Amino acid sequence: MSINKKIIIIMFALVLAGSPCSFAIDDTAKIQQTEAQTIKVKKGATLSLYDCIAIALNNSPAIKNAQYDYNISKSQVSIARSEFFPTIGVGAGYDFDSIHAKRIKTNTNSYNLNASMNMLLFNFGKTNARISMQKFYMIADEYNFYNAVREITFNVKQKYYQVLAARAGVLINEAYVDINERNYQRTKAYYDEGLKSKIDLVNAEVTLSDSKIGLIKSQTTYEKSLVSLNNAMYLVDAPSYNISEEGVNLNDIVAPVDLTRFQKITSKEDDKTPQAVSDAKFTSAVEKLELLTDYKIEKFPYTFDECIDMAKKNRADLKAYEATVDAIEQNLKYIKRNYYPEISAGVGYALRDSNKTELTNSFNAGVGISSSLNIMAQKNQVDIGKYQVNIAKNTLEQLQKDIYFQVQNAYILMLEAEKQIPLQAVKVRQTRENYELAEGRYYVGLGDYIQLQDAKVNYNNAQHSYIESIYNYNVAIANLESVIAMPQRVTKTLEGKKNGRKK
Repeated sequence: MSINKKIIIIMFALVLAGSPCSFAIDDTAKIQQTEAQTIKVKKGATLSLYDCIAIALNNSPAIKNAQYDYNISKSQVSIARSEFFPTIGVGAGYDFDSIHAKRIKTNTNSYNLNASMNMLLFNFGKTNARISMQKFYMIADEYNFYNAVREITFNVKQKYYQVLAARAGVLINEAYVDINERNYQRTKAYYDEGLKSKIDLVNAEVTLSDSKIGLIKSQTTYEKSLVSLNNAMYLVDAPSYNISEEGVNLNDIVAPVDLTRFQKITSKEDDKTPQAVSDAKFTSAVEKLELLTDYKIEKFPYTFDECIDMAKKNRADLKAYEATVDAIEQNLKYIKRNYYPEISAGVGYALRDSNKTELTNSFNAGVGISSSLNIMAQKNQVDIGKYQVNIAKNTLEQLQKDIYFQVQNAYILMLEAEKQIPLQAVKVRQTRENYELAEGRYYVGLGDYIQLQDAKVNYNNAQHSYIESIYNYNVAIANLESVIAMPQRVTKTLEGKKNGRKK
């Protein structure tokens, strides 16, 4: 497959990978979500964007830690509830007493067995407040789990698009090297015929060397993007694999990923001048890209106000902090209720056997009320609890404002990136035409080499800018989807629950 066709495929993949589905805001819950499946990456496998997301969700330490935090909170609820359960005590013992006096010497051996049970009956809602507090903390940890899923998903999308963009950059620079090789051969042919000066030939050689350096840099950028993608998926020592995009029928590898070997270059091929081509006539290695310059990008389906509403409804971190505020308010109730006494009941049984007395046993039962309170300390604890509630509410209000500005900023960046794509496409076509004109003028003697070189550089830069604009648009879409917490096709759920609800 030719280089220009590979570029077209990657550019389509970039566009289609980030094109949002068309559905109304009320239909967001109807998105078909699937649980992230465990995927074992095999050598030569082809991974889609959603495969990469699934791998990251299953491998992420942050998500695993969020799961553990939720389990801890769940246990804390059980501990709080345990205050209403009876406390059982059992014991057994042996006593030996030896008394020596002038006229008396006695030894007493005794065995005893006892059992008791105590239970809280009522403490004026103090335990209930503690249970509610721990429940709200558990809810907060549940939403923190889904917030971690959201963040991991966006990170993978960003790295995935980065790989596609970097791969396209390599192909563009390969085509640019090909253009400069052919220009060099043609300039050399003209120089041999005495039609061009030595300085033009040297400039052609320098330009070719610069294009090869640019190719090496783009290849390094591509390899770094692969490392970032593997890092986002937490893949260590991953075998070579390919990435593609669902919805694009690829007959060629979009982005081959192989970081299993690193070795120094031993070939001196890059130090040699290009081999002669069959004809010295200039032919461009990159065809026109009008197919993509006329491509219509599907617009993001939601207005700004709809995005704000979705963020308020869906953001897990916002819901987590709302639950945290509720928990802190319950903690204040718990502190205030320390003024009240506790009513408890208890029963006990004791058995004693001694060599001096007969076997005896006893049973007791009772109900009691007790209170232990440091009034000064309690007053200050109540004041601290009130301040903590005020701080939590103030932080929640700040988070609500931050989310608003996050959505606003993401929406503006999305619109900016969307507007740039068609303009960059026009620029590619214009610089292409300018390059063809400059090339024609140069070889008929009407233009100089500097004009030709500027035209080539502008054309190459325009292609890179076009790829970058598509990449930026996809990242902007992914970022906007993240800040409004739009449901994604692949997700990770917590203990059979989905966003706080039973499946």
